[in-house]
Amino acid sequence: MTGRTVIRGGLVITASDEIHADVLIEDGRIAALAASGTPAAGAFTAERVVDATGKYVIPGGVDAHTHMELPFGGTFASDTFETGTRAAAWGGTTTIVDFAVQSVGHTLREGLDAWHAKAEGNCAIDYAFHMIVSDVHDETLKEMDLLVEEGVTSFKQFMAYPGVFYSDDGQILRAMQRSADNGGLIMMHAENGIAIDVLVQQALDRGETDPRYHGEVRKALLEAEATHRAIRLAQVAGAPLYVVHVSAMEAVAELARARDEGLPVFGETCPQYLFLSTDNLAEPDFEGAKYVCSTPLRPREHQAKLWQGLRTNDLQVVSTDHCPFCFTGQKELGRGDFSKIPNGLPGVENRMDLLHQAVVDGHISRRRWIEIACATPARMFGLYPKKGTIAPGADADIVIYDPHAEQIMSAQTHHMNVDYSAYEGKRTTGRVETVLSRGVPVITEREYTGHAGHGVYTPRSTCQYLN
Repeated sequence: MTGRTVIRGGLVITASDEIHADVLIEDGRIAALAASGTPAAGAFTAERVVDATGKYVIPGGVDAHTHMELPFGGTFASDTFETGTRAAAWGGTTTIVDFAVQSVGHTLREGLDAWHAKAEGNCAIDYAFHMIVSDVHDETLKEMDLLVEEGVTSFKQFMAYPGVFYSDDGQILRAMQRSADNGGLIMMHAENGIAIDVLVQQALDRGETDPRYHGEVRKALLEAEATHRAIRLAQVAGAPLYVVHVSAMEAVAELARARDEGLPVFGETCPQYLFLSTDNLAEPDFEGAKYVCSTPLRPREHQAKLWQGLRTNDLQVVSTDHCPFCFTGQKELGRGDFSKIPNGLPGVENRMDLLHQAVVDGHISRRRWIEIACATPARMFGLYPKKGTIAPGADADIVIYDPHAEQIMSAQTHHMNVDYSAYEGKRTTGRVETVLSRGVPVITEREYTGHAGHGVYTPRSTCQYLN
């Protein structure tokens, strides 16, 4: 990787600063910044000059929760690592952390190797892995230590999905105790899956089969209960905890209480919970199936509490939980039985724009936008300052963002390999213009100039909030 690039005249926004500065890129990394118009900036010379006048210059997004090619409910997520990372780049995301899956009866290593095989040579942007732990026993616990040393430093467990990914409290406690020793971070899907399964069956027995019942049986109180239980188990184990896809105000309250007690507990939410609601699940003619995900969409009043949690830092990260299934042929598997609808929404391409819309709407500041979408996910998962910021020495993962361009989100124009948009017809202000990944243009003035295989696997250090 040779050659120099200068990005001139833009407003550089990081989690901590906003400055009109020129950015010098050399050998795939940021070499220097200097205030625009100064002699120092004038001394920057390069083969390629990018004019960012009137635009934002921001770090590439870090989406710490994606599921490319995930097997689920007899089918597979419709985005491959190739299509999914290309769509991510179109949306201004330059790093994803996907989930490798340990199947019951198999080792962590087998799961990790399978995901490396899916991703290697296929990604347009850089990627890393978390590990889903489905089978906790002595050998699994030993393997966790080895994975942390190798740069897979976070492990996801499920209080949901009995018979698939579910771990009981004893298995969760053992994994948490191990992570307390090895420096790993436990990520928790916090829903009481045992109780939810009872409610699912009761609803189906009553003939309540439509998609909206998916939201009704997965009660907010059962998310809050599981969140509380996960927090206390982590406290007993002396371990940190990261709760994924928080959707309910009652769960936010549990996280806030734990953080007020000084516990190392963190929370993530997703754009679907900030912008969509049970109104979408109730759309007629089975259209609501498009919005079936777990945790489920909540009534609209939960949105204000999620935004508040992001402003007060009781929620620290917005990821997508990108797990797309086409409406035709995949979501339709659940016609007549909502429990058979594949759980997941497309969103990896929409996150940065939706969160910029939140800036426009006054929910968050520009710097908080970058904090929750770039810097904190990078820090949380041991990628900072290589990723998540614009600073000398960081990878030159940079987005030139036009804050004034308007767009309408639509399946007609998105690049995710899925036949619908969860945000069809939504008007947003702000658009990605150019995306650099390690200094290489992946999107150039709204043209795709990247290629599969540019993205490389990126080992991670341990959570940088615990040092």
